[in-house]
Amino acid sequence: MPLYSSQPLKIYNSLSGEKEDFKPIHDGNVGMYVCGPTVYSNVHLGNVRTFMSFDVIFRYFLHLDYKVRYVRNITDVGHIVDDVDEGEDKIAKKARLEQLEPMEVVQRYTVDFHNILKAFNFLPPSIEPTATGHIIEQIEIIKKIIDKGIGYVANGSVYFDVVKYNETNNYGILSGRNIDDMLANTRDLDGQSDKRNPQDFALWKKAEPEHIMRWPSPWSDGFPGWHLECTAMSTKYLGNHFDIHGGGMDLKFPHHECEIAQNEACTGQAPVNYWMHANMLTLNGKKMAKSTGNNILPGEILSGDNNILSKPFSASVTRFFMLQAHYRSILDFSDDAIVAAEKGYKRLMEAVDALPNITAGNTSSIDFAAWKQLCYDAMNDDFNTPILIAQLFEAVRYINLLKDGKETISPADLADFTKSVNAFVFDVLGLSDEKSADGDNDKLEGVVNMLIGMRNQARADKNFALSDQIRDQLIALGIQLKDGKEGTSFSIQ
Repeated sequence: MPLYSSQPLKIYNSLSGEKEDFKPIHDGNVGMYVCGPTVYSNVHLGNVRTFMSFDVIFRYFLHLDYKVRYVRNITDVGHIVDDVDEGEDKIAKKARLEQLEPMEVVQRYTVDFHNILKAFNFLPPSIEPTATGHIIEQIEIIKKIIDKGIGYVANGSVYFDVVKYNETNNYGILSGRNIDDMLANTRDLDGQSDKRNPQDFALWKKAEPEHIMRWPSPWSDGFPGWHLECTAMSTKYLGNHFDIHGGGMDLKFPHHECEIAQNEACTGQAPVNYWMHANMLTLNGKKMAKSTGNNILPGEILSGDNNILSKPFSASVTRFFMLQAHYRSILDFSDDAIVAAEKGYKRLMEAVDALPNITAGNTSSIDFAAWKQLCYDAMNDDFNTPILIAQLFEAVRYINLLKDGKETISPADLADFTKSVNAFVFDVLGLSDEKSADGDNDKLEGVVNMLIGMRNQARADKNFALSDQIRDQLIALGIQLKDGKEGTSFSIQ
């Protein structure tokens, strides 16, 4: 019997604003689509948190014995700067500024995205489609929307008529916005726009002569609208009606609202049963932004090459820190918070490592089955990882009591308890036991500090050739030295 049959799951549905019983469209199968990155820059920490939330959700579905098709796209064209319809494509702008081909930009930052997610122990999605790989599908959807009278052509571009759509549907059903209010609070079109209404959005944009990324279409040489891409890719691989669509809270409007409108205009039905949105990540109590310097990249956490944290932190410690908050809650990242998370992570891993040394007795003095169900209850309540972690620390307490001989456990309970602890820690939360890596890091730190001491002595002796040689050879090995008032520190690149 599959595990999901005995573990009913509730999911908070952004569409209804309530937790609902999860009932898949096809018994035992889950179709899940998550909006992936626009690959024009290094993936930022807020992105990592969002994708981590859905990685845990994916992992838990697999743990419950569901067969899951998880689709997470790569947006490599069509995402206009500032998320509007007029202006420059983010990737094309980056290519122009760096004098690169757009696909060079796409390749560079797609590789960075994959490397970061691999470092943080993400499971790969079932399918990872790209927007540029689905131009034909997008053109076909546009044709259908035009045929339904909800899309219109203007000077080679195609727009979705939100007012026309809203005559028979509800534009704003996901975000709770009212179209009359939206129209009233939007400035009138100045006559230079091709749109009939301010809320209309682009399905296809005619490319200006200087625009590098362009494809032929029945309307013009151009490129697809950002919202259309996800409609094309989600329906191709999951069908016109699927279980879950996820993404960051910032995508609820207009991106996901427009997706619903496009799907319903084409198929006459709602595309998704459960809409899920992960909340934002702040840094030291403020919004993360490159412009203010209140920003840190995932790789900078791992290397320690930043001015925010007191030292480097491992991927598993960072992952553990993020999962201590519910995915729908705002999470604030700070040095104090991740230092505390590191202590908790090490305590948890010490207990997991001690499990094989526990000796079973004749009977159990603790109700381990009840503890196990509490772990499931946490995850079944809209994937509540902080409550699960609290239960895992209750398991840490049990392990210490068993080690000290203050409680007993039967052989059958010990086998099930060990299996359950490992399943929740490693399979569901996706943590890694980094004790061996910590030992290697301690040795590396000792060797590098010894070389730093030799370099300092060489500088004191005015043997600058030797001090430069030590520095250059460390750089060649990917170890960057940083001289400061308090001495020399290092980071691993």
